[in-house]
Amino acid sequence: MRVETTRLAGLLRLVPTPHRDERGFFTRTFDDATAREAGIDPAAFVQDSQSRSHQGVVRGMHGRVGSGEAKLVRAAHGAVLDVVVDARPGSPTFGQAESVVLDDDTFVSLYIPRGFLHGHQTLTPTADVCYRIDAEHDPTEDVAVHHLDPDLAIAWPAEITTVSARDRAAGSWAQLTGRLSAS
Repeated sequence: MRVETTRLAGLLRLVPTPHRDERGFFTRTFDDATAREAGIDPAAFVQDSQSRSHQGVVRGMHGRVGSGEAKLVRAAHGAVLDVVVDARPGSPTFGQAESVVLDDDTFVSLYIPRGFLHGHQTLTPTADVCYRIDAEHDPTEDVAVHHLDPDLAIAWPAEITTVSARDRAAGSWAQLTGRLSAS
């Protein structure tokens, strides 16, 4: 497994080496030593979660204020366009987005540090996304920015078929940055 940096400080791609043969494949989806070498504390993760979505579904853009959370995200089945936005005031990449395809062919995982917004769109008939999270959920820290916010200008690659009521009612990037600067 190798670790690749991205243009957003702290956002890492963990790229395994799948072994394929006539039976199918075997791949390591997490490696303690590789994580430690990349500055990730494997013991910090306290929760594993999974979502299943249908083609065109957009989940996000979600984040946490306060102490926040870091997460390791991968697609166990299908494919998604995973999108993150740096929401860390003072970061040189504040307000910038990065998109990465996560799928069940390459098995790439994305390490998302605290202070980022996160979302994804399902690109295949169904997709299962697995999350390894380093903090207990605190609903008082939840924030969301509308997935079509013009300031973020996220280029979703397919027709958006379904979005939750919460995500349809999400605030704007301008509102969130105002809240972050007031903190």
